[in-house]
Amino acid sequence: MLWFYIFIFIICCVLLYFSGEWVVGGLTRIARFLGWREFVVAFFVMAFAASLPNLFVGITSAFKGIPQLSFGDVAGNNLVAMTLAVALAVLFAKGGISAESRTIQTTSIFTIAAAILPLVLILDGNLSRIDGSLLIFFFLFYCSWLFSKKERFTKIYNEHKIQIVKEFKVFIKDLGKIILGIILLIVSAQGIVASSQFFAQNFAIPIILIGVLITGLGSALPEIYFAIASARKGETWMILGDLMGAVIIPATLVLGIVALICPIEISDFSPFAIARFFLIIAAVFFLFFVQTGRKITRKEALFLLGIYITFVLVEILTK
Repeated sequence: MLWFYIFIFIICCVLLYFSGEWVVGGLTRIARFLGWREFVVAFFVMAFAASLPNLFVGITSAFKGIPQLSFGDVAGNNLVAMTLAVALAVLFAKGGISAESRTIQTTSIFTIAAAILPLVLILDGNLSRIDGSLLIFFFLFYCSWLFSKKERFTKIYNEHKIQIVKEFKVFIKDLGKIILGIILLIVSAQGIVASSQFFAQNFAIPIILIGVLITGLGSALPEIYFAIASARKGETWMILGDLMGAVIIPATLVLGIVALICPIEISDFSPFAIARFFLIIAAVFFLFFVQTGRKITRKEALFLLGIYITFVLVEILTK
């Protein structure tokens, strides 16, 4: 049994690598074919797909009458996206991640608002259907803002330096590779989580460490690896598109749908107290780093990484 899980772990790591390469390459070519900015393509393709596990968890928990699970899942996902994922991407990128675009600057404000809005709406202990409708409206408002001006989502590529994909058949082929790559990203991430849980249990690692360090990271692995793969290829525009989308989509669209199905009631906030505090801290510093200098540097990445490590340590020590 041990060798079986070792084999699964190795295979999933290999799949994670190749699927990440496929998705980054495919999204880059599709962005050129559509004439869209890489940021926008990564936001609506990669981030949407990577948010599917959050959506499935949310809908399932809502129908089972435990939508609180979705709230915790989204909060943990957003914390990882704004700290660990960003930090690793910056450390793999050369010269940090640029955030000079006005679209990215404004989207960073939408991102922080999306991350904090559910925390504000649930202060009364209930995320009602009205609150859910408000969250969905917030998402639709951002989309309408993004596409209201052509310069926010379009980009003119230099034909002398970049080969633009013009054939529709090639576009469909790239789209198919992206879909397959994203599926493999999600499947391989789940395989890594399952095998890691087996290793942890067999080597007597405390259950809290399994939850915080393994299961909690599992749903965010596709975004993390996509960010690293994009950084290695120099496609830094895609990193922020994916990670900002990975915050906005679950916090607004996913939680909104869950609340419409089954309102989320939380009578005791103590289990979420630490995560909520660190989520707000992470959101504030993420916004600060994006807005100041219009670039996330290595020092700032290490600071964000420190926030996540501190969160993990506090969660472990207080259990």
